[in-house]
Amino acid sequence: MSAVTRFAPSPTGFLHIGGARTALFSYLVAKNLGGKFLLRIEDTDRERSTQEAVDAIFEGMEWLGLKSDFDSVYQTQRFDRYKEVIAQMLAAGTAYYCYATREELDAMRAEQMARKEKPRYDGRWRPEAGKTLPEPPAGVPPVVRFRNPVEGEVVLDDLIKGPIVFANTELDDLIIARADGVPTYNFCVVVDDWDMGITHVIRGDDHVNNTPRQINILKALGAEPPAYAHVSMILGADGAKLSKRHGALGVMEYRAMGFLPEALLNYLVRLGWSHGDQELFTRQEMIEKFDLSKVSSSAARFDMEKAYWVNHQYLKSVDPEVVVPEFEWHLRRMGLDPANGPSLVDVILSQRERCRTLLEMAEKSHFLYADLSGYNEKDAAKHFNADGLHALAGLYKTLKALGTWDAPTLHAAVNGFAEAEKLGLGKVAQPLRVAIVGMAVSPPIDQTLALLGRERTLARLDAAVAWARSRASA
Repeated sequence: MSAVTRFAPSPTGFLHIGGARTALFSYLVAKNLGGKFLLRIEDTDRERSTQEAVDAIFEGMEWLGLKSDFDSVYQTQRFDRYKEVIAQMLAAGTAYYCYATREELDAMRAEQMARKEKPRYDGRWRPEAGKTLPEPPAGVPPVVRFRNPVEGEVVLDDLIKGPIVFANTELDDLIIARADGVPTYNFCVVVDDWDMGITHVIRGDDHVNNTPRQINILKALGAEPPAYAHVSMILGADGAKLSKRHGALGVMEYRAMGFLPEALLNYLVRLGWSHGDQELFTRQEMIEKFDLSKVSSSAARFDMEKAYWVNHQYLKSVDPEVVVPEFEWHLRRMGLDPANGPSLVDVILSQRERCRTLLEMAEKSHFLYADLSGYNEKDAAKHFNADGLHALAGLYKTLKALGTWDAPTLHAAVNGFAEAEKLGLGKVAQPLRVAIVGMAVSPPIDQTLALLGRERTLARLDAAVAWARSRASA
C-alpha cells in the first residue's frame, strides 16, 4: 500500500510555525514515497475549537501550498463511527464502563500521592476473572475505558528518536468516551488513522507518551499500527522556549511580514533536517531529498535573521512572475492599485537586490503607485539647496527634451547633464531622487526614472522646484 500521511491540527488557535513544519514534514514524506497527504481537523474539544481557527488553518495551508489529496476531515462529523467502534470494543471486552465519580477519582489520586505513588486509575471497575463488580450506582453516567494490557511492553521504533520502550504496567486504563458520550482525543485519533489508512504519523514529540496507548488500542482492534516519527520542538535562537519575540507567530503573520511561501517552507525544512551543506531547495528538491532518518532528535533553533536571509535569496533568484501575486497582495494591502503604475515584474527586478522582504519592497515602491505626500525633511533640507534647485531645473529641461524614455537613454542624459554642469553625479542624482521618490534612497536613478515614466517624473520635478522655492522664500 502506498504511503498516506496526515496533518491533524486542533482548531484552538492559528496555524503556528511549529505546526507548519510538522505539516511540511508530513507532506514531504507522502510525496517522497509517491503517496498522499491528508488534512484532518481534530475538533473534538468543542469548548476551545473555533471556526475562526479552522479558517486560519485552511488559509495558512493554502498559502503554503500544502494541499490535501483528500477532502478535509472533521472529527465532529465522525461521531457515529466512533460510537460504533466503542460498541464493538465493549462487546469484545477490550473496553468497559467505569462508574467512578469525580470525587472518588480525586480521593484515589490524593491517597496515591500521599503514598508517593504515581497517580493513576486503580482499575476498580475493570472486569477481571473471579472479580465481582458492584451494582452500577443509580444516576451516575459511566465513562468508557480501554482495557489496557497489564503485561508486556510497547516498543515504539520511532523513525526519528529510535526505539522507545514503555511497560504496560505504567499505562492505566484510558478513558475513550466521556460520561456525555463524547469520544476522547486519543481514541478518535486511533480510529481515524485506522480508517484512513495512515501509514506514517509525523507529529511533535509532545505526543510521545500518547503513542503507546494508541498502539495498544490499534492492536486491540486488530489493526496494524502506522510508523511513528516524533519531531523535536523548536527553540528560540537563545535556546529558550520559542515565543513571539523569537518568531513563534501564525503562518499568515509571516505573509504580512513579506515572506514568500516557498522561502518560508525552505527555512522550515532546514529546522532539524539537512542534506549536506545545501541551504536552498526548490519544492521538488525537498520532495526528492527529504528523509526522516536525517531529521535530528535534538531541538531545532529558530533564527529570524536566517529566515530573512533565505527569503532574500528567493526574492533575488526566482522567476519574478512567481513573486508577482504576493507583491500585488502587499500593494493592495497598502491601499495601492497595481494598475496605477509600472509593470510589477519590472519593479521586482529593480528592487529585489536591496529588499529582504516583499513588505519592504512594497514600502519602497509606494512612490511608483501613488502621488507623493511630501518629502523626507532631512533629505529635502540637505539636497534642496541652491545647487540642488539649479540641478533640478536643468534636469527638467534636459529630460523633457528626450525623445526616448528608457533606462539607457536616461542614464546617458543624467550623466551628460552632470558632466556638462561640472557636478559630481551625487549632486545631481540625489536631489533628483528626493524630488521624484520623496527620499534620497531608490533603485539606480535611471531605473527609477524609467519605472516612474515621463509624465510623472516631469510633474514631480516641477513640483519639487516650486516647493523648494516656496520654502526658501518663506
